[in-house]
Amino acid sequence: MTTFPDWDGIEKQQGNLCAADYSLLTDLYQLTMAACYTGEGVEQRRASFELFVRRLPENFGYLIAMGLQQVLVYLANFRFRPAQIKALQGTGIFAHASEDFWKLLAEGCFTGDVWAVPEGTAVFAHQPLLRVEAPLWQAQLVETYLLNTINYQTLIATRAARLRDVAGESATLLEFGTRRAFSPQASLWAARAGLAGGLNSTSNVLAALQLGEQPSGTMAHALVMALSAMAGSEEQAFTAFHRYFPGSPLLIDTYDTIAAAQQLAAKVNAGEMELTGVRLDSGDLVTLSKQVRSLLPNVSIFASGDLDEWEIARLKAADAQIDGYGLGTRLVTGAPVNGVYKLVEIDGIPVMKQSSGKVTYPGRKQIFRSFVGGKVKADKLALVDESNVLGSPLLQLVVKNGERLHQQESLPEIRQRTAASVASLPAETRRLDDPVGVEVEISAQLQELILKTSKPTAEAQRTQR
Repeated sequence: MTTFPDWDGIEKQQGNLCAADYSLLTDLYQLTMAACYTGEGVEQRRASFELFVRRLPENFGYLIAMGLQQVLVYLANFRFRPAQIKALQGTGIFAHASEDFWKLLAEGCFTGDVWAVPEGTAVFAHQPLLRVEAPLWQAQLVETYLLNTINYQTLIATRAARLRDVAGESATLLEFGTRRAFSPQASLWAARAGLAGGLNSTSNVLAALQLGEQPSGTMAHALVMALSAMAGSEEQAFTAFHRYFPGSPLLIDTYDTIAAAQQLAAKVNAGEMELTGVRLDSGDLVTLSKQVRSLLPNVSIFASGDLDEWEIARLKAADAQIDGYGLGTRLVTGAPVNGVYKLVEIDGIPVMKQSSGKVTYPGRKQIFRSFVGGKVKADKLALVDESNVLGSPLLQLVVKNGERLHQQESLPEIRQRTAASVASLPAETRRLDDPVGVEVEISAQLQELILKTSKPTAEAQRTQR
């Protein structure tokens, strides 16, 4: 393995993430492009990039925008430390980069503007979740981190919103995905996005405490097996755990679910135990939940075990007696939100990508949403300087000249916006199978710009200036 002694501890992290190194958490080509821009003397030209999805994941009728908070923190701390610059120089990749490039990294920070839809807002394909307007080198370098946090948190928030929509307002939904998330960092983002998307709590202790929330959980089969083996019975294991955590639900499917429920029912009926809840993690949840309900009629029943919105819908349709659900693997993994971050304007010139299947719309854009009877009727995608466009603009200015304009929103505020956004969508957009998205109309001026920008001649480019 090649080593770089000037990395000053960066190499020693060995895959562990340090917030001070976020500026290096990028793809190499972002830095090589920035070096090229600097060498060509165009690094300070004003550029506008928009982050959007070309298509929604299969059977998703909408997305819930999430991750903006982490974007704003990242941009506020966007710096290259001397050790990081030495590390880059030590790779030898930038041997032909100009000295101005290194000076730019050493002295630069984010000085641009950011427009974004508020977290918890429902969005659709080709609608920008955010737009960055900044010097070209800055707008380019931040792409990787912005896509990482927004793509992942938007996926989790959308899944959480769908789970809440299917389970109903009264169901308790717990985020249990830490051990299945793609990384420790992802587990924190998944917990945050899950709560903001409509879940009640998370089992991730660090995430909960960082967010000012109360962590929530039950117990594992290991405790039941360990204490049963040493104490002599499952019943004694339950008694021991309740001695220290009397309000915690008990996991009752380690051996025989119904036998465990019968033992607990006897204790509850004899006044020897106050039981708040039990959890089922395996077996026929419909049949078991009904049997447990008959034995413990006043005890909440929680279910877990690779559940998703389709499985919850099936359980409800079968009249399963379940009051809450633990969501893990299928919440924090699954089909990705394939957001992209594309240049739409440079130095005042609208630009568009024309690759087959990957066409982008030119120019800086705004989303205008109209409602009828409290339901979303239609969205119009228009240029930012268009006037007399009906509807409420969704993209808001959140950073001006590198300075954040608003205080951080609380999770309850974002959760409430998510619920209102989902409730405002038509029923056919919210359904799980073959959903129909809200119509997104392209304004006449944007259509005209698309035609004008398509395969422009050099003379047309000069005219656009």
